[in-house]
Amino acid sequence: MKEISKLLEVRESVRVVDATLRDGGLVNDFYFTDEFAKALYETNVKAGVDYMEMGYRADKEQFDPDKFGPWKFSSDEYIRKIVGDNNTDLKIAIMADVGRCNYKEDIHDKAESPVDMIRVATYLHQLPGAVAMIEDACKKGYETTCNIMAISTAGKEDVSAALDIICQTPISCVYIVDSYGSLYPEQIQRIADLYCNKAAKYGKKVGIHAHDNQKLAFANTIEAVGDEVDYLDGTYNSMGRGAGNCAMELLLGFLKNPKYKERYAFEFVEKYMLPLKESGVVWGYDLQYLVTGLLNQHPRTAIQFTKDERKDYLNFYQEMINLD
Repeated sequence: MKEISKLLEVRESVRVVDATLRDGGLVNDFYFTDEFAKALYETNVKAGVDYMEMGYRADKEQFDPDKFGPWKFSSDEYIRKIVGDNNTDLKIAIMADVGRCNYKEDIHDKAESPVDMIRVATYLHQLPGAVAMIEDACKKGYETTCNIMAISTAGKEDVSAALDIICQTPISCVYIVDSYGSLYPEQIQRIADLYCNKAAKYGKKVGIHAHDNQKLAFANTIEAVGDEVDYLDGTYNSMGRGAGNCAMELLLGFLKNPKYKERYAFEFVEKYMLPLKESGVVWGYDLQYLVTGLLNQHPRTAIQFTKDERKDYLNFYQEMINLD
């Protein structure tokens, strides 16, 4: 159990990352208005958020631009349209998936880009590709982090070996990613211990990206804070794939550093997130996401259940536990 002082003190190494445009974009195919993106950017600046992840840098050869909004591809030009010269303390990030990004051509030198950080997302079997992307981004002048996805399905030895590989690259931070929303705080504690020990060996930081299938994204994030994890992902009103993520308004309210101002998060949720939900965009905790979280499975079946507007939760549960 954490000492109460750990929950009351300010740790200056903590960094808050807003992933609303990126993870939230998985809900509405990245069709956010420019007004929404601009207001989100200005909210992050006022609220003291450290990084704003402005979508993916996806490969247009693999993904049809006519089927997605601009934040699926987050071009430097489009980011500049929103942030201008970004003469603020807020840093701009994008995510690049291994195998889904033409990084050699589409990620330009930092000197030509408004982006500060490239967040590389990878599965364990894609590690060589992740290393190549990280090294390329660093040579181009970017900060880099690495999200090793779906670790809840991997063995400790495999994760440990992957951390040794990733932490020897020029990244600044490696992320604990609860892709399926299946982990509990007690597990996060043990995982954070593994990650932090490996990261310290190589002079790196650790972050967490949590999903809310079991309504534990916030609990798991604050557990990680107490375990010396520094980079914390959140999204406004929890908007993200399926059940969503750790709510930014919860996270800012929890952190005791006076530079974080949750009142601006409340204002943004009221003015933009609630109307977005009322317009018919669907995300957040529901029983189908609980099922996939409990069973430690990818939420794609629950997402389809939602799209089909099914309400037969028990049948869905029985279908899932009977899968071979």
